[in-house]
Amino acid sequence: MSNKQMTGKRAFALWLALAAVLFWLDQWTKEWILSHYQLGEYTTITGFFNIVRAHNPGAAFSFLATAGGWQRWLFTGIGVVVGVVIAWQLYKYSHKTLFCLSLSCILGGAVGNVVDRMRHGYVVDILDFHWAGSHFPAFNLADTAITIGAILLILDELLRMKRGEQA
Repeated sequence: MSNKQMTGKRAFALWLALAAVLFWLDQWTKEWILSHYQLGEYTTITGFFNIVRAHNPGAAFSFLATAGGWQRWLFTGIGVVVGVVIAWQLYKYSHKTLFCLSLSCILGGAVGNVVDRMRHGYVVDILDFHWAGSHFPAFNLADTAITIGAILLILDELLRMKRGEQA
């Protein structure tokens, strides 16, 4: 095995490890909430932030939350396909640091939410931001990792375009 192949495999393993750490942190926080809070129970942290136990059977912003159950399998399937594609991209481009950092964040978060859907039939949300009586939809660490990953992916693309690189 060549040095380049070994370095690529090592980098790939590190990107997967980062995704696994994000997944673990997400699952740990959700398990803690499930064991310490009842559905809808919350703790006020500041005047604009609560820790809450919420269940979301839909997707982002409760999209399709009342669809009758089939959405669980649709979103699970999408998550699995996205996970496989991301893992392949991490392997293929393991030397592209910002790109792989973004994909690792997305992968860790996506797997966290897929596991929730498979185990519970819904995603456990724990973070509740609000202002003047209006609440932003509750979310979790997986959603946060996915959002950070998406922002980094856009930044990577903008930097790639600025350098004049081809995709």
